[in-house]
Amino acid sequence: MTLRKNIVANYIGQGWASAMGFAFLPVYIQYLGVETLGLIGLFAMMQAWFTLLDMGMTPTLSREMARFTSGAADLQAIRNLLKSLEFVAFIVAVAIGVSVFWTSGIIAESWVNAETLPVHVVAGAISVMSIVVGTRLIEGLYRGALMGLQRQVMANSVTVVISTLRHGGALAVVTLVSTTVEAFFAWQAVISVVSVIALGVAVHSVLPNAPARPRVSMARLREVRKFAGGMVGITVLSLVLTQIDKVMLSKFLLLKEFGYYTLASSLASCLYMFSAPITRAFYPRFVEYASAQNNGKFCDLFHLGSQTISGIIAPVGLVVCSFSGGIIYFWSGDADLARRCGTLAALLTFGTMLHTFAHVPYYCQLAHGWTSLAIYVNTAAIVILLPALIMVVPIYGAIGAACVWITLNVSYMFVNAHLMHKRLLKGEKWDWYVSDLGKPILAAVTVVLLSRWMAPLQYESRLEWFVFLAVVTTTTTVTAVLFADKIRPRLFAIAAPFLLRVKTNA
Repeated sequence: MTLRKNIVANYIGQGWASAMGFAFLPVYIQYLGVETLGLIGLFAMMQAWFTLLDMGMTPTLSREMARFTSGAADLQAIRNLLKSLEFVAFIVAVAIGVSVFWTSGIIAESWVNAETLPVHVVAGAISVMSIVVGTRLIEGLYRGALMGLQRQVMANSVTVVISTLRHGGALAVVTLVSTTVEAFFAWQAVISVVSVIALGVAVHSVLPNAPARPRVSMARLREVRKFAGGMVGITVLSLVLTQIDKVMLSKFLLLKEFGYYTLASSLASCLYMFSAPITRAFYPRFVEYASAQNNGKFCDLFHLGSQTISGIIAPVGLVVCSFSGGIIYFWSGDADLARRCGTLAALLTFGTMLHTFAHVPYYCQLAHGWTSLAIYVNTAAIVILLPALIMVVPIYGAIGAACVWITLNVSYMFVNAHLMHKRLLKGEKWDWYVSDLGKPILAAVTVVLLSRWMAPLQYESRLEWFVFLAVVTTTTTVTAVLFADKIRPRLFAIAAPFLLRVKTNA
């Protein structure tokens, strides 16, 4: 499967899933209330924290599958590893589900600050969440396997179907069956089970049969434990860095206010919808070149990946930062909601944009099996981050947490990237800063600043905001891509046959 097809497939799958989730949020607010949005944010936070119990299985399996496709691992070994990790994941998923179910009442009563939802309703919703959180662990394992096998078209086809059922079915449930949060999360649980089955069948159907029957192998688990252990360390530290703000805010803010933070965070997280398809497509190829020790191709791929990220993320991110209120208004039709969340969404989006720029260097480290750098850098960041949040959040609330998020990602741009280049890509650092990031970002900034003069002044017409945002985003993206010298010739090569046909017909 070509890199281009994988990227397109990832964009379709990730884009559809993210668009469905974001598009249905106003409906959930309308039928279930803003506090339900806070519960959805609580659910997302719980799901993130429970990825700790993945214990590095998903990234390890994805990397080993990529090594298998490049010929660096044999079929029997990869089948045994899959069987072993399936067994471990199932045990962990059951443990997660049981623990969340039995502590649901405690969480609802002592942690969640609900105003209108009764405690027993919140507890019931959390009880149902236990099924979803547990099954998502296994779901992630299978999805990682398909990504590593470069069967990304198949993985995203399943994602599109499941996302449609997840959100379309939820709408049908809350409008036709029961307008309760328990019913909403019950449907999520049903779809999560369906998703696990579909992805499991997909993985086993594309992986060839081994010479012998696959078995749970402690030897295979020991072989990958070093990389998996490093990934556990990275996951723990990354979760502390990216989720501790939500933990603190869920305690200090009312559930309604936490719902506003969830909305702003959801808008900022849409940037991952644009970056994840790229990194997922590039990562198996990084592993392939790293395994073959092909440094020349690895370096070229690194610059191509970095420019692809900056050429797409910078325009989108800067448009969201500058016009976040207009985006929220166009999306929801609620001017008050746009005013409440606009500034917060802009700050969170800026921090998230910086975070996405660090993804390609991070995946380069993983492709070489180098996990210690991320552990050391994240540990140092936590030492600074936690005291900062403890001081800032009680005083400045969500805005303070967003500013800390920006500061954290600025440090990644300069500290982590510098150390990565020093070891893996010597002599390429300034090319990364100037050509891969600087030129596309500067081009995007120029267009966005000029377009502010043409922005609608009021939240009165959703159509007016839609037209403006569509034109600005398109113009900014085209300008940024034209300043990315690794992407520009490839786009011209793709467009050349089409332009030639047009000229011939004319």
